Amino acid sequence: MSNREEPPAVVVSLAHRVPDLGALELLLAVARLGSLGGAARELGITQPAASSRIRSMERQLGVALVDRSPRGSRLTDAGALVTDWARRIVEAAEAFDVGAQALRDRRDSRLRVAASMTIAEYLLPGWLLALRAQRPDTAVSLLAGNSAAVGERLLSGEADLGFVEGVGVPPGLDSTVIAHDRLIVVTAPGHAWARRRRPLEAAELAATPLILREKGSGTRQVLDAALGGLARPLIELSSTTAVKAAAVSGAGPAVLSELAVGEELAMRRLVPVPVDGVALARELRAVWPTGHRPVGPARDLLSLTRG
Repeated sequence: MSNREEPPAVVVSLAHRVPDLGALELLLAVARLGSLGGAARELGITQPAASSRIRSMERQLGVALVDRSPRGSRLTDAGALVTDWARRIVEAAEAFDVGAQALRDRRDSRLRVAASMTIAEYLLPGWLLALRAQRPDTAVSLLAGNSAAVGERLLSGEADLGFVEGVGVPPGLDSTVIAHDRLIVVTAPGHAWARRRRPLEAAELAATPLILREKGSGTRQVLDAALGGLARPLIELSSTTAVKAAAVSGAGPAVLSELAVGEELAMRRLVPVPVDGVALARELRAVWPTGHRPVGPARDLLSLTRG
């Protein structure tokens, strides 16, 4: 008895054995119109291209499908049988296409966005208005939170696209830079820092209790990384608006996005305090789960942020 192993069977994929949909649609058109030229015109291709496609299909199947003559084109017996099979395949493909379109319509009917507070409050409203002009039938929901929460919502499937403003990208996410921002130190006009003649030193800022966002916020991450650590917060609040209101009330100094304090600076409700020896610039990023590039409304919103 031989112990010699048999060589593995060579498997040829179905895609190599079955004609493509374009060829099957052409064969159906020839059967319906009785003319290769008419079928070519209906499908928007040249007659030589149609002839070449029929010949290629005949070679692939190993049988003649169409008899050509000056009076037109007629299916062979094998061609008539293949046409019956082709009709079922094309009908199944049409049903597949209808189902795929229904999935796209369902996907496009809603967009769930998660964004860190500064972006949610000061940038997203304009982007979402522009998106509504492009996609009036898409219902958009916005979940605002800190940068850490944005990552969690994307990874759990609660959001389709996110925006963060921290020092890095949460694990498991891909990203692209959409804008740049700068943090500035601000106080109420009555605070001692508002009357300083010289800029603050980075070490003094780091040692001073500040009105801060909660841990996990992008603003706090950037500030902590830039200063190499922070003093215990004077007050810890969960939104940019709350931090700004506390600073305006005179509770103490705060560090906020330049985007968030334009009106307060213009009306002198807050005063900027220059700082030496530290860069407080940061990148604003769009984020999404690794390997899942935004599509549909999420892709359109991403394009609008770049504009």
